[in-house]
Amino acid sequence: MTLLYTEVEEELRASVRGLLADRCPADAVLKRVESEAPYDMDLWKTLSREIGVAGLLVPEDHGGAGASAREVAVVLEELGRAVAPLPFFTSSVLATKALLQVGEEDLIQELASGETTAALAVSLAASPYRPLPETVTVTDEGLLNGEVRAVAGADVADVLLVPVGTALYRVEAENVRIKVLPSLDLTRPIATVTFSDTPASALGRLDVRRVLSFGAGLLASEQLGVAEWCLGTTLAYIKERHQFARPVGSFQAIKHRMADLWLDVVRARAAARNAADLPAGDAGDRVGFGDAETVQSRELAAAVAKSWCSEVALHVAEESVQLHGGIGMTWEHPVHLYLKRAKATEIALGTPGAHREAVAALADLPAPA
Repeated sequence: MTLLYTEVEEELRASVRGLLADRCPADAVLKRVESEAPYDMDLWKTLSREIGVAGLLVPEDHGGAGASAREVAVVLEELGRAVAPLPFFTSSVLATKALLQVGEEDLIQELASGETTAALAVSLAASPYRPLPETVTVTDEGLLNGEVRAVAGADVADVLLVPVGTALYRVEAENVRIKVLPSLDLTRPIATVTFSDTPASALGRLDVRRVLSFGAGLLASEQLGVAEWCLGTTLAYIKERHQFARPVGSFQAIKHRMADLWLDVVRARAAARNAADLPAGDAGDRVGFGDAETVQSRELAAAVAKSWCSEVALHVAEESVQLHGGIGMTWEHPVHLYLKRAKATEIALGTPGAHREAVAALADLPAPA
């Protein structure tokens, strides 16, 4: 196992970063979050179809790239750096992982091509370590009733994948009521999805906990991207900002704070890369299989990465706001978007405390006090 980036991964990073720099600069994101439709679906079409990121997790015989979680993690790092308002995580990670587990080939091919966008109808705050609340029921006729709150990506999805018990159902988004709610993260809206005698198709058996754990491990890479942008932008600012005829960054107290942040980010990179590398080691994981020891190792890596990267991203973003001084407190500077993304992802798919408890159980260590 190596945590270093391969040549292929660096080429993928360069392609994604170049596109985002051209089509998704900070000022464009600031304008979009003030509109009623923050998601940039034109950019998503380019990213998913021309660069092919939508099908990274999908095997080649199903129309995908046949890549692994490592390549997905690289894309998430770049999307985190740009706080890009795109449904990659919700559609190409969570929804695609669920479909790979149940083996739904036709819809997988549609997602891989970028023609269709899907969302897993699960609260973004759902934890991999707790059963999902049973808020949706299915009738004998196969109709769904109930609602799911705080679903990310539902407002731009063509298809909703709804877990009910141990089964996964497919629902066309046009047949449900989707109400977008105010969200702390302005670049990733959440919505309440309401089902009322909604027609649904059963796709197969789903272990949603495994999907959420997989997603939590990869979300750490997005948090890494957020932290790296905040660190790099702050470093550039304190070199330019002068007080008492000296750059702010030349003061010892600022140097120490920046050094501590750098160390945190380096550790976060190691944890995130480890979480992305373990799922990449076994092609059988794409359909949800694997021996118990392998599964435990992956869940442990995901829990370590999510617990550490959540707090690092938030801490670096908070420090970035502080070290930017007055400009960091304004709406015109994009750093507030990164702070909000960091806080929203901290509580997404399990809080740091929940993941630390999981680490204690998985590694047979004393639980946190």
